[in-house]
Amino acid sequence: MIYLLWAVVFFFALIMQGSLSLFDIVPNLTVLAAFYAGIKYGDIRGLAIGAVAGIIEDSLSGAFIGPNLLSKGLVGYLSSFLYQRFFVWNPLLGTISVAMVTFADGLTVFFLRSLFDRMPVGAGAALLIIVVQSLLNAPFGLFLKPRKVQA
Repeated sequence: MIYLLWAVVFFFALIMQGSLSLFDIVPNLTVLAAFYAGIKYGDIRGLAIGAVAGIIEDSLSGAFIGPNLLSKGLVGYLSSFLYQRFFVWNPLLGTISVAMVTFADGLTVFFLRSLFDRMPVGAGAALLIIVVQSLLNAPFGLFLKPRKVQA
């Protein structure tokens, strides 16, 4: 049942991601699903859920399969790693960490697509898109809490 719920959440994130935009820049809501899986279920399950989300996103994008698989898997793993070993959750750190993993995800996807395929856009435009996506995702960090909040 939990996997069906995750599938619905992920496909809802994909639909919303495709229909929202700010200055023709779409938010990267699938990062939020991988991030939440990592902080909720731990490193291995977060990595697996993020990787599955990434491979579905890669297969739907029409580009080669791999960049989103790697980046979303890393987001799922790193979010769990950050909250289990380094941070005590609070809203400010939640906001900063969502912005940072969104930035890292965007850079990873851009770097891998540029390295193994043709460069999707120029480096300056890519940096602008990644920064705006990070800023759009940052407020969600206020609401994404780990499974055991240490007060």
